[in-house]
Amino acid sequence: MPNAPVTPTPRTSRRAAAIAVAALAGTILAVVNGPAASAAPAGIPSKATAQSQLNTLTVAAQGSMAGYSRDLFPHWITITGACNTREQVLKRDGTSVVVDSSCAATSGRWYSPYDGATWYAASDVDIDHVVPLAEAWRSGANSWTTSRRQSFANDLTRPQLIAVTDNVNQAKGDQDPSTWQPPLTSYRCTYSKMWITVKYNWGLTLQSTEKSALQSMLNACVY
Repeated sequence: MPNAPVTPTPRTSRRAAAIAVAALAGTILAVVNGPAASAAPAGIPSKATAQSQLNTLTVAAQGSMAGYSRDLFPHWITITGACNTREQVLKRDGTSVVVDSSCAATSGRWYSPYDGATWYAASDVDIDHVVPLAEAWRSGANSWTTSRRQSFANDLTRPQLIAVTDNVNQAKGDQDPSTWQPPLTSYRCTYSKMWITVKYNWGLTLQSTEKSALQSMLNACVY
């Protein structure tokens, strides 16, 4: 006798439905719900600037993970008042975000450009390090001071931090663009420019496969 179907929990159903719709319809959720945010990660370069930066990046073999720990990249740190880096990004990337006295987001709307999903609870959103901490470690950050790694992990000046669907971020893990790219293909141009300029400004290296993937993504950019 076949097994009885498992009834998903409301949270599982909601998440599965949202991700399925995003995968099929791209930006439909954004259109239905209106503008996603009034701000975006700072410092996203033009295609021409990103190309120039990519051309100057050093290609090198991937470094070792020996000695790596997320604790060597202290985050999240206090930015202003009671607000830490995560909370600052949630406010920047969200729409109609309301926070309590401790700066925790109590309501708002967040559009995830990686997959096109929209979320209404901050707990459904992760703050992604565009260039993952472990990837940075393998690309030169292993020789940095802890202070420099802290600055990297909390960088609000460059497009290194962005609010996205939590399990999409978890699926990305510490992969580079040769093995992971945003599911929403229309965002891959922007993602490549963000990745390139972060590595360029922080003096990190990249692998040949990573450079090839970035070049292909960049080629798809209009500007």
